[in-house]
Amino acid sequence: MSDAFGASALRAYTDLDDTSVLASLSAARIWGVPLPSNLSGDWRIHLARRRGFSFPRRVNVLGHLLTLLPEETVEYDGVRLTSPARTWLDLATLMTPEDLVAAGDHLVCSHGPEFPVPKNALCSVGELADSVGRHRGMRGVRTARAALELIRVGADSAPESHMRLALVNANLPEPELNHVVRNNLGQAVLWPDAAYREHKISLQYDGQHHGGPEQHLRDIERQERSLAHGWLEVRVSKHDLEGDRPAVVHKVRRALVSRGWAPK
Repeated sequence: MSDAFGASALRAYTDLDDTSVLASLSAARIWGVPLPSNLSGDWRIHLARRRGFSFPRRVNVLGHLLTLLPEETVEYDGVRLTSPARTWLDLATLMTPEDLVAAGDHLVCSHGPEFPVPKNALCSVGELADSVGRHRGMRGVRTARAALELIRVGADSAPESHMRLALVNANLPEPELNHVVRNNLGQAVLWPDAAYREHKISLQYDGQHHGGPEQHLRDIERQERSLAHGWLEVRVSKHDLEGDRPAVVHKVRRALVSRGWAPK
């Protein structure tokens, strides 16, 4: 969860009465959901009440009236807000299917104890599916249903999600997430962002944090370790994800062909 938006600062908005909860983009920020550029600048407080109550009306507040089931509201750091799954469903009215996949990937992401930084999911894919099933007539539910089919466990960032979607949309094989590469002793040695296990190809997304000299040395060491274990590493930058024909597709297709893959 992310407190960058200040859960403690938002507590006052839900303390004024026992019917209001943070929802939509405000709840998404508390859960650390990656927001696309067209939404990231909306810093209004999104406050919701159940249908039958009046709209929340305060300065810098955007009110919502929602049909909220008991399990769809939770408390975090003293703030009442919509649950991760319900927050994701509400975002379906605002996001493209691709961005909603990235949001869902964030919520269900988990890594086991063998990973350098183990991580627990905020909710499960099943909980997202249950949320869709409970609100079949809700606006945005078609977008949610389409995104649900593409959500996977193991993507650490929105760019990693978009990378996977670009490959799938180009009819390339879908890479595997949360794969651990082991040495001959069974010890974990590599944790690719995405992997083609059969072809021993690892995909690594290089974000902004990869610009420093220490990280650069770690990247070189990881690439050498990949080669030593028979894996071909494909490094992907944000520029490789841009445009209608992203360069990542060409990079990965070339790597797959070099390892014996042929389109069916």
